[in-house]
Amino acid sequence: MSTAEAAETAEAREPSSRIKFSSPRQIPIVGVVTEDEEVQGAFKSMDLNRVIRLFEETGKDDLEERQLKSVKKLVQCYQNGFPLRDLAQIFKILNLCAEKIKTQPHFIEPAYNIIKLCGLPFLKKKASDEITYAEDTANSVGLLGDLMKIQNSELRIQICKCIIDFYHAEPPKKHITGYQQASSSYKIKMAEVGGLAKTMIQSLELLENQLVEKLWVLKALQHLSTSEVNCTLMVKAQAASGICAHLNDPDPSGQLLFRSSEILWNLLEKSSKEEVIQQLSNLKCLLALKEVFKNLFIRGVSHYDRQLRNDILVITTIISQNPGAPMIESGFTRDLILFATFNEVKSQNPLVKGLKLSNSYEDFELKKLLFNIIVILCKDLSTIQLLIDGKVILALFTYVKRPEKHKILEWSAAQYEELQLHAIATLSSVAPFLIDEYMFYNGNAQVLEFLAWCDNEDSFFSHGNSFHGAGGRGNKFAQMRYSLRLLRAMVYLENDTINKDLCEKGAIQQLIGIFKNTISKYNDKEEAILLEIQSDILLILSGLCEHHTPGKEIFGTGGVDIILHVMKTDPKKLQSGLGYNVLLYSTLDSIWCCILGCYPSEDYFLEKEGIFLLLDLLALNQKKFCNLILGIMVEFCDNPKTAAHVNAWRGKKDQTAASLLIKLWRKEEKELGVKRDKYGKIVDTKKPLFTSFQEEQKIIPLPANCPTIAVMDVAENIRAKIYAVLGKLDFENLPGLSAEDFVTLCIIHRYLDFKIGEIWNEIYEEIKLEKLRPVTTDKKILESITAASENIGKMVVSLQSEMIESQARQDVQNEQKVYTKIQATHKQRELANKSWGNFLARTSNAKTLKKAKRLQEKAIESSRYGERPPNAIFHRTDIKGLNATVPSGGVVTVESTPARLVGGPLADTDIALKKLPIRGGALQKLSALWKITGSELSYKSSAYTQSCETD
Repeated sequence: MSTAEAAETAEAREPSSRIKFSSPRQIPIVGVVTEDEEVQGAFKSMDLNRVIRLFEETGKDDLEERQLKSVKKLVQCYQNGFPLRDLAQIFKILNLCAEKIKTQPHFIEPAYNIIKLCGLPFLKKKASDEITYAEDTANSVGLLGDLMKIQNSELRIQICKCIIDFYHAEPPKKHITGYQQASSSYKIKMAEVGGLAKTMIQSLELLENQLVEKLWVLKALQHLSTSEVNCTLMVKAQAASGICAHLNDPDPSGQLLFRSSEILWNLLEKSSKEEVIQQLSNLKCLLALKEVFKNLFIRGVSHYDRQLRNDILVITTIISQNPGAPMIESGFTRDLILFATFNEVKSQNPLVKGLKLSNSYEDFELKKLLFNIIVILCKDLSTIQLLIDGKVILALFTYVKRPEKHKILEWSAAQYEELQLHAIATLSSVAPFLIDEYMFYNGNAQVLEFLAWCDNEDSFFSHGNSFHGAGGRGNKFAQMRYSLRLLRAMVYLENDTINKDLCEKGAIQQLIGIFKNTISKYNDKEEAILLEIQSDILLILSGLCEHHTPGKEIFGTGGVDIILHVMKTDPKKLQSGLGYNVLLYSTLDSIWCCILGCYPSEDYFLEKEGIFLLLDLLALNQKKFCNLILGIMVEFCDNPKTAAHVNAWRGKKDQTAASLLIKLWRKEEKELGVKRDKYGKIVDTKKPLFTSFQEEQKIIPLPANCPTIAVMDVAENIRAKIYAVLGKLDFENLPGLSAEDFVTLCIIHRYLDFKIGEIWNEIYEEIKLEKLRPVTTDKKILESITAASENIGKMVVSLQSEMIESQARQDVQNEQKVYTKIQATHKQRELANKSWGNFLARTSNAKTLKKAKRLQEKAIESSRYGERPPNAIFHRTDIKGLNATVPSGGVVTVESTPARLVGGPLADTDIALKKLPIRGGALQKLSALWKITGSELSYKSSAYTQSCETD
């Protein structure tokens, strides 16, 4: 059989355990088989035990002929498939035939025929046969792998064909009365249980120089490797290294490489990836992969060759993730770097001379895979020199340019855009390892120039089809995002040369301008990518300004404005999951690095109510931000103008900053499990700040350079920062505090004293644990320190008790005031009701009314003066004969004023000139008029009214 023919038909799977035959079953012998039964396809039953005994006999002349005849008869009898109940005996006969092949080649054909029938579906008489005979079937199927040891090409090929038929089951040619075909997956499952894949892998070692048989075995293994169970068995048999080492073996058909790579893929996907990588991470395997990839890269022309080349590169990429893989030793790394850069950087290497990539999909994928493997290889520091020699930075920077119009590109517009984004992403990983190369090729200037193009309004239609182009369709946001990632990676190296160069090239002003432009370009579709861009800009600015005072001055008011803009974001958006949390973290980091320490920026931030915005964020009570905000507050409080702003802030329900901080303290202590009573008082004066974690952890002696639990507690929660902020605000005269707040404030005020005592107590306990005895003086000092700390705790408890009692007394007084007010209200209502009752009585009964009138007159009379002054004029204020107890109106009878002065009641009208007055005659003209001013009139009117009331 030719190699090409052998390659036409191949596929396979697994093996493992030895054969365990069940006790032989007696099959009843029927003497006559009718023609009707033969037509229906019924089995011609035969005594299989008799055949086994025949094979076990020795010493007879015609024994071989009889044995061959019996096997031939068996094959004819079971030409439509083997029943499950007979399988164990049939395979025992097959095993006996295999043993005789060594000395009697005539048995090859019977064995071949039996194996051929194994490719047919197994038959079951009952539905339960699959379970009943599962062990026998698994052992029988597993025996097929052991038969590969027989040195006969046709037999081996037939075994492989039989295994492949497991996955391409065909229905029997005739229907067998009383039997059903076993399920299609039954054989596959039995192959897994029987360990067929393992024995097939082991058989590869026997086929070093038999290409045709090896191809059939690989085809069978290709089928078997579709199962996770089989892949696990194959890995245990060192399948990965065994197959990979022979990838480059001669094979004109190309089937060996194709099937081997397919098996390796399945092993990586369906078994322990780490174990497969470990098996492939040896020099022999990598040399084989290197030669195969090199040949396919240089000589592969067909679509199939290119696909296979890419598959090999992906497998190599997976192996290169293992730091222990000898990629450099095998020379594979150097070749991969050459293949990745030869298109962009001219090379005299004969491997790539005259070589050119097309814009086909496979070559496009190859280019991306090469960029990807460079990112993985650069993590190994020993690769750095190879990357420098290969001019990788120069090659990648050829993509960090604005597209040139009318320039002929070897890639389509969409392909070039994707490669451009991929190259910039690769630079973000590689450039931090090659700082000198990055600066040599003026990387900062190229990136800032590219960013300027990204920010301008030039027309540019991006395709945004790739992973890297997500969110950037129809705009330059994707290019901007990856350029900023590159800058962020370089800035966070904290290399003075790089950061100083960026500042000198105007990076800070440019980034602030880009940020402002992104605000104006905001829309819902690109919200996520714009938030990422803004976050990266703020992080870059933080890195540039953190240890660079001139940078903070350049940041100035323009930078403060963009920070304030972000801080005014709607708090509801923090829960949207679109990156607002990251943006806020970046903003807080920028306040710390770009504003603090620069007094003009601090003052401008305060003027624009930045502290109010910080406290608004703190009031959201989101734990992830509290620590950072409080740290910023501590630093800001060094500015003398800050305290006034903090005290002026008001939150919901008129909450003050001091009240908010104390509330956060209580919440933090509750989460830490600090012991407090229901009023918030200290419970344990010896350990007033102890958390539940500190209670659980036993004190152990530590070296002097290791912080203890008490020291670590300062950094691990926000209590120390709250103490620092309140301390800088001055603990006295804090507005808007309740009694509960004052009780907590007593503890906060003494936080430092308590913490010092706690640390000294730890020192004392460590000395005891180490069984050291301090000198008398030191012991006395330690005891006095711990006693002083406890006394402070007792003093605070006493002060807290006084406050609580004072508040209780105040509450009682307030309660009494409320009750007094309630009593007055009730009394007033009773008087009103009584007055109303009296009124009803007066209006309904004349006698009562008269009596009330007499009492009223008597009361009025008794209220007047007993003696009237001489020459006094008396004016009556009541109307005689009026039977009403309601006070009369303002009626006054005036008798003392002459009528000639008044002129009668109509004196002020025109009628007075025509009619006579009621009293006093006609109006007379006076030579002089009385002029009374408004103030005199009002004074005299009020005096007159008082006189009437007195009378």
